[in-house]
Amino acid sequence: MRLAVMAGATLLAVLSSSQARAEFTVCNQTLDVVNLAVGQKVDNADQTDGWWTIGANQCVNVIREELTNRYIYIYATDVFGHAILTGSTAMCIERRRFSIRGIDECWQRGHIAAQFLEVDTLEQVRWTFFLTGSNP
Repeated sequence: MRLAVMAGATLLAVLSSSQARAEFTVCNQTLDVVNLAVGQKVDNADQTDGWWTIGANQCVNVIREELTNRYIYIYATDVFGHAILTGSTAMCIERRRFSIRGIDECWQRGHIAAQFLEVDTLEQVRWTFFLTGSNP
């Protein structure tokens, strides 16, 4: 299955300031369940975290604080572990739930190297990424 990607900033003005707000949300607009890993700078170091499982036509809040990084990196697989959303930025993942500091020498450090998609949030503090499917 080939995936088309559409991203856009969300305006969540209807939420009151006293409620916790999602600041980076991924919405799966496909008919398949996906597993998602996210990369970003944390305390001036690259970090990857995973996995979030996102059902068909569902959204998941993956970063709950206001965004401070312009670029967020995402990687998605299907339920069989096959990559369905990739990019050109090499980062580290694990087969099970993980939080990994650093993106260099993944294999040498016992991790798996994966190609993450760079998402430009245009320096917004809130962003929603839409994962959409299309038939070949």
